[in-house]
Amino acid sequence: MLEKILDILKEEIIPAEGCTEPIALAYAGSKLRDILGNIPEKIDAYLSGNMIKNVKSVKIPNSEGMVGIDAGIAMGLIVGDSKKELMVISGADKSKLPEVKKYIDEKRINVFLNEGDVKLYIKLVGTYGKNVATIEIQNYHTNITEITKNGEKILGQSCDDRSFVDSPMTDRSFLTMELIYNTAKTIELEKIEPIFKKVIECNTTIAKEGLINLYGIGIGKTIKEGIEEGVYGNDLRNNMASFASAGSDARMNGCSLPVMTTSGSGNQGMTASLPVIKFCEMKNIPYEQLIRGLFFSHLTTIHIKTNIGRLSAYCGAMCASAGVAGAISFLDGLTLEQCGKAIETTLGTMSGLICDGAKSSCATKIVSGISCAFDSYYAAKKNRSFLFGEGIIGRDVEKTIKNTGILGKEGMLETDKVILDIMVNNK
Repeated sequence: MLEKILDILKEEIIPAEGCTEPIALAYAGSKLRDILGNIPEKIDAYLSGNMIKNVKSVKIPNSEGMVGIDAGIAMGLIVGDSKKELMVISGADKSKLPEVKKYIDEKRINVFLNEGDVKLYIKLVGTYGKNVATIEIQNYHTNITEITKNGEKILGQSCDDRSFVDSPMTDRSFLTMELIYNTAKTIELEKIEPIFKKVIECNTTIAKEGLINLYGIGIGKTIKEGIEEGVYGNDLRNNMASFASAGSDARMNGCSLPVMTTSGSGNQGMTASLPVIKFCEMKNIPYEQLIRGLFFSHLTTIHIKTNIGRLSAYCGAMCASAGVAGAISFLDGLTLEQCGKAIETTLGTMSGLICDGAKSSCATKIVSGISCAFDSYYAAKKNRSFLFGEGIIGRDVEKTIKNTGILGKEGMLETDKVILDIMVNNK
């Protein structure tokens, strides 16, 4: 069981530079170029609605502010290194950016909406002379399910969005809050410290960058300035929200610093980690407990998000906010039941918050999520919580997590379509 947990952490908590959806396009573009042996003369891109939604408005790092599908693919084609996976355009040669812009201006990329059920879907069909190559990615940002060249299948594997049966990733169905709580208390520190040390280093660095310089709306920086000016109180709640959102401010607006992601998302990775780091810093909680708290937060986020799926109309940062509510409760010595109640209160409050694409407002949503997480923790500390049957609250925390998954995966399907229609048609 422990080995499976460690495998899950290794699969989920990985570095990425830039928002993972445009970076996945860049990764696919770089692989397509490698397969063809040349930069394609033209590309047909078939993408799921959620991919289109999440790429539309977010700035791509090392691109001098470029946004959009064409830019993501072209960056991968011309300056990407596929061996780096989600760090594919890190250290990109900026002298080649005019070539990227020229490729985009020549309109060599045709984009089509893929009508299938898979929420994270990319298929690129590239031609160079008489050669034709395809690459297909499903469900996970680097999960290549098919590669062909001139009609010959080079790679192929099954991939089912509805289950983990045929997935290349470790089964997560055994995860429970009781298991997470008990493992967080007892796991040998050396087994998890290396990965969470990277989380602390990477995510803290980009959060500090977002607090110093103005990116997008700069909500994290704004709250910090408000604390300094006496508009906000200099308390745990505000400092946690400011620190977490500052990282998102920077990342959504083109900062090239890498982050450690969780559940395929840098925003979830930062939300699951930065408030916990700030909580421990301000309460002088020892380093060992910080590592255990990060373990609790990340694994809880993964547990909740697994029930929803990689991409949906449900804001993934709210899964991470619930993880934070449980983690800071755990760090404050609350019982398993109280930690569960903190998670339930967060989910019961924030589950209606939509994902309308990756962009500056991700940071402001994180502020709301972390503020609620803190309130939920403190309410649980006083043994105050929602009751079974109030909205989506189930008989216990596991039932509430399942209900949240049903809401996000099934209940918000039409919401997802409406959001995409609004975004695509600029209503």
